[in-house]
Order: sequence, then structure tokens, then C-alpha cells
Amino acid sequence: MNLTGKQLIRGLQRATGKETFASVHAATGSELEHTFYEATDEEINDAVEAAVDAFAVYSKVSHSARAKFLRTIAQEIEQLGDMLLETASSESGLGLERLRGERGRTMNQLNAFASFIETGSWLRIIIDRADPERKPLPKPELRQMQVPIGPVAVFGASNFPLAFSVAGGDTAAALASGCPVVFKAHPAHPATCELVATAIMRAVERCELPAGTFSMLHGRSHRVGGTLVMHPDVKAVAFTGSFRGGKALFDQAVRRPEPIPVYAEMGSVNPVLILPSIAKRNRTNTAKQLAGSITLGSGQFCTNPGLLMLSGGTESLDFLNELATELAAIQPATMLTSTICNAYIEGINTQRSVAGVKPLTSGPSSKPSPHLAWISASDAVTSPHVLEEVFGPSSMAVVANSMDELLSFAKSLPGQLTATVLGEESEISEAAPLIDILRQKVGRIIFNGYPTGVEVSPAMVHGGPYPATTDARSTSVGTTAIYRFTRPVCFQNFPQQLLPVELRD
Repeated sequence: MNLTGKQLIRGLQRATGKETFASVHAATGSELEHTFYEATDEEINDAVEAAVDAFAVYSKVSHSARAKFLRTIAQEIEQLGDMLLETASSESGLGLERLRGERGRTMNQLNAFASFIETGSWLRIIIDRADPERKPLPKPELRQMQVPIGPVAVFGASNFPLAFSVAGGDTAAALASGCPVVFKAHPAHPATCELVATAIMRAVERCELPAGTFSMLHGRSHRVGGTLVMHPDVKAVAFTGSFRGGKALFDQAVRRPEPIPVYAEMGSVNPVLILPSIAKRNRTNTAKQLAGSITLGSGQFCTNPGLLMLSGGTESLDFLNELATELAAIQPATMLTSTICNAYIEGINTQRSVAGVKPLTSGPSSKPSPHLAWISASDAVTSPHVLEEVFGPSSMAVVANSMDELLSFAKSLPGQLTATVLGEESEISEAAPLIDILRQKVGRIIFNGYPTGVEVSPAMVHGGPYPATTDARSTSVGTTAIYRFTRPVCFQNFPQQLLPVELRD
């Protein structure tokens, strides 16, 4: 397939601007052969207007037709074959096996939403029957259902070039709800984005849907994303990335004449509480498993354990030393971009310069080697910036003299995506107050597991209190993500023939 580097709008390729940028090979830093055009303001406006036109039709398409569309997208992605995996690997530095699994997850998400909307249960229908004899006033008939909100802007993530990207969970949820999508391609993997966007375009054509149901815009500058968010016809924004990027989009959206919701996932240190039994009796096995979770994907998952919490004793330090040994044995891997790699090294060096921080592994050089350090709970409370996320294979351990001191520290934690408890059931009662605090801080709490496995299922919550996300009431993984892009509407005393089909008797 020949890549054009152009915007994909109304089923056509467009490039009216003169600003361009190149795709970069993650491992070597060299520019790849393709050039991509920065979207102009006119092209952004045209993409959103196309989505507005499509919404009038697509929002009324039957659930079965939308389900067919989602499944067709999955088929078209599969048809891209190894070319998609090889392109994504070049741009991200991720291995083919990892990307093959991620492609499967992307297709599974699309198919899961297809099955979900076919049942009709997602409409959350509520019917309150009329009671004309009620005194002192008759009771009206009220019928409620969920409806799509309109065109949605979606921003892809750097660390998941398939599953959190063009056809990722946010796009699948929006399309499942009946909302057209304008996707802002990630500049770290523009060629991968174009391949998947072309697959979606083919699915739009095969299913005979409005051409504006899906569009994609390229752009490396903040102008493209900011202009898209500020467009008056965009009704919601979904974003996965850095705190700085997500907060900037959120601030723009709430300053609009018509503020709109921004569902931004912005990172997390994902605290892991290690109870004494683990540190003492299951030290070696736990250290090996935890090291694998810290370094999975070169530490570039939003759920990698970046904070360990332990309570006193030589067992805790013995455990940390064993964990450091496991981490030191893991070879550095290519990171997604040179910018991310440089930020990782800078973040580690900043942590190591803080008073009270005691490194347990050597500092990173030019390569993103795994890193572990520890600090006392009392020092951590007075130096909270040492616990900020360092995106990469790194973790900071906080060691307290007692469970009460650890409890005090936990109260100071900001919102997180996950928290994990490693220990024996017999210890849980003693740690219950601490677990209660963690439950108030996170979207998902795990017992004797690791946070880096995010199951795509109806019960999954991949979100959390600010600053992990901008809206703790929603999830970016699982079928309930559809409610990011719907709103309830109540029909009062409507004749049957005027009701939406789903609300009729």
C-alpha cells in the first residue's frame, strides 16, 4: 500500500498545507521514507463538518448495521497483514510478537462493542408508566434512553500504536454509540495511523455509511489538536497521553463558549502495597514477577508499578535488594521515541538528586536501563515531587517504620489508575484501613496480581481520580466506555408512533 501522508476526509485524501514532517525509526532515530502533511485549519474544519453531516444519518443507523461496521473494521485491519505490524514496529520500537497481540486486542475490542450494542441493553431504557388517577396530580408517562452526543475528537496514545490509537477503544466506543470520529494521528507513528485509517475508510465504503463517519488528521504541532478541540461542533474529546498534554486540552475545552467533556487519561504511578509476608516468605518469586511488571513494554504502560509501599524491618530492604538484582539483569530496550527516552533519563537523575533517596541500581546512561531507589515515608511526605511518574522501567519504594506511618503517607497520594496489594489473606484485616484509602484513590484495585494486565471486559475500569484522568466516572477500556459518548433523553407522554423504535411497546 502506498502511503500519501495526507489527511483522510470524506473518504478522500487531502493535503493543501505546506508544512510537513517525517516518520522516524524508533531504534535508529533515522527518518523513514514517508512525509506527512500538517493539517490546515480549513482541513480540520472540513473534517468536523463532514462528521456533522454524517451524524444526521449515522446516529440513526440500526444497531445491527453499526455492529456490522465495527466487525468490518476488524476484518480490514486483519487484511493489512504483516505490513501493519512491520510498520508499527519500525515507528515504535515494539516487537512483532507484542504488536501481533496488540492487533488481536484491537480487533477483539471492535468485536466486543459490536456484540454489546446488538443486545440493546446499552441503551439503559427506563419506562415509568402513566397513572392518570394519581392524586393530587396525574403521573405522566416517562421513557428514558441513551442517545449519541455528536462528533467526537479522539487523540491516540504513543505507547499503544494499535489498541489505543486509530481503531482503539475510544474510537470503537464512539462509533458503537452512533458518534462520528475525527481522529488526530499520533506523530510518533503516522504511517501506522494512516494504514489503520485507510482500513476504516474501506469499512465505511463497504457498509455504505456516510463518508464523514470517520476522518483522520495528521499533525505534529499543538495547533492541530487545539484547533480540533475548539471547533464548536465537536461534542467530546478522548485523549491518552501525558499529564501536560491532557490538561492542556481539558483547559481549552472548558474555556469554550460551549464547554465539552474531555476524557483524558494522563498517567499514574500505580502504587503496590507489599505486606510483610511477601517480603519475608515469598521474596524471590515476587521480586521476579514484580520486575517483569515494572519493565513490561520497557516500562511504557500507563499501569507499570512506579511506586512500592513497604512497612519496616530488614525483610523489606532485603526484598528491595533482591528486586534490584532482578531489574539489573534485564537488558535495556528501545523506547518509543527519543523524546520519551531523554525524559526518562532526566526523570531518574532528578529523583536521584533528592535528599533521602537511596538508589539500589545504577543510574541510566544513554540507554533506558531499569531503575529502583527507595526513600523513607517521612522523607517522601516532605518531597512529594519524588513520587511523580517517570515514564519508563523505573520504580520508587517508600519504606515506613510502621503500618500507621504508611497509612499517613497513603493519604497524601493523588489519584491513580490502579493500586495493588501483595500479601496473604490473613494480613488483610491489619491492612484494611490502608486498603480503604487506596480504594478511594484508584479506579482498579488488584489483590495478588500485577496491574499491567488490563482485561477488556464490561467490568473493567481503566480510569481513576484526577490527576490520573480528568473524569473518574468513566473508563477507557471495556464496553461501558460507550457512555462517554452518550447522554440520557426522556420522552414524556409521547404517542407510540413518535417514540424511537427502541422505546415503543
